[in-house]
Formats: sequence, structure tokens, C-alpha cells
Amino acid sequence: MPAPPAALMPERLDTGERRGPAILSGPDSARPAAVLVLIAPADDDDPDAAADVLLIRRVDRGGHHGGQIAFPGGRAEPEDRDDVETALREAAEEVALDPAAAGVRVVGELETFWIPISDYRVAPVLAIAERRPRVTASEAEVAEILWAPLSAFLPGAPIEIVEADLLDFRIRYGAYPIPGAQVWGATARILGQLGAILNRDL
Repeated sequence: MPAPPAALMPERLDTGERRGPAILSGPDSARPAAVLVLIAPADDDDPDAAADVLLIRRVDRGGHHGGQIAFPGGRAEPEDRDDVETALREAAEEVALDPAAAGVRVVGELETFWIPISDYRVAPVLAIAERRPRVTASEAEVAEILWAPLSAFLPGAPIEIVEADLLDFRIRYGAYPIPGAQVWGATARILGQLGAILNRDL
């Protein structure tokens, strides 16, 4: 699979060290998880967009990923048969997604990667909705639901360079600007890879 833009990778400003490959497979002992990368028709009120991607802002409880922009998703449960079932179950719990009502079709998975800070091995499940789904945020888990134009993640789309403090060191990273938010980290790298794949297939 094509790699996402290198500018998205965080760089430690005290050492100049960049974190490993853009998409990396984690150790087999990491906790399995899956996220749903859902593409849906754009809102009729936005004539310039053809398709949108469903994103959420997580509730901030002070954890590793609190308050971040992400995809619906989470860790696998023992009863989940596979990554697809994990992603769809989590999306139902977090944003009340009804796959049948929206005509959701799973088309495959993007590259599995490891998040060292939380020790999750995450499988991005790619799906397309025939109809724009009606979604509602779970107050316990989701602070905000966002629809981002798919065009914001295609090659050549703007990437803003941000400097911020993470844990005990300062980092510089690239982020995709979307209305009301910036998408960075693992979510941005998934979307960057998706954009590269779509551009290749156009």
C-alpha cells in the first residue's frame, strides 16, 4: 500500500528524531482494536463536496487519546468474530450507526498499525455508505461528530505544521485542517494512506 505523506510523522524537537514508519505493524502481543473508516455521500448543503468521511472527537477523560479527532472504533471484545464486527459494533455504540439503513458495504481493510503509547494493534476497516447515515453521539464516549470532506486528504491537500508538548517533550507534526478541527496522529496517517490509494486508482 502507498505510504501517507511524510509530513504527518511527528518529530521530536529536542533530538530531531522522527517516529518510525508512517504505518507500522505492532507486536503480536498488543491489544487488538478496529476503527471504521466510513465514506458517505456529502451533505446536500455542500455542493463542492462529493463524499465525506465520518470522524469523532473523543470525550476527554485525561487518557492517552482523550479529546482527539478519531474514527469510531475501539478494542475487540471476545465475542467479536473479526475486525469488521469490532468496527461496526463500536460505531453502533459510539454514534448509533445503523449499517443496514445507510446501506453500508465493507470493501476491505487498510494497513494494520500499532500505537505504542496505548499498546493497541489497530485494524482500519474501510466501508462505503450508499446513503448518508443518521448518527448520534454517545455522551459517554463522543464529544462531537464531524463530517470531513474526502478531498481534504487527497495528495496535495493542505497540511499544517504544528508544534506542541506531548508528555515530557516537544514535537512537531503535520495535521490536516478540516472545518473546526485538525486531524493528526494515527487518524491522519490512515486518511493520508486512503487518499494516496484513491488518487492512485483515479
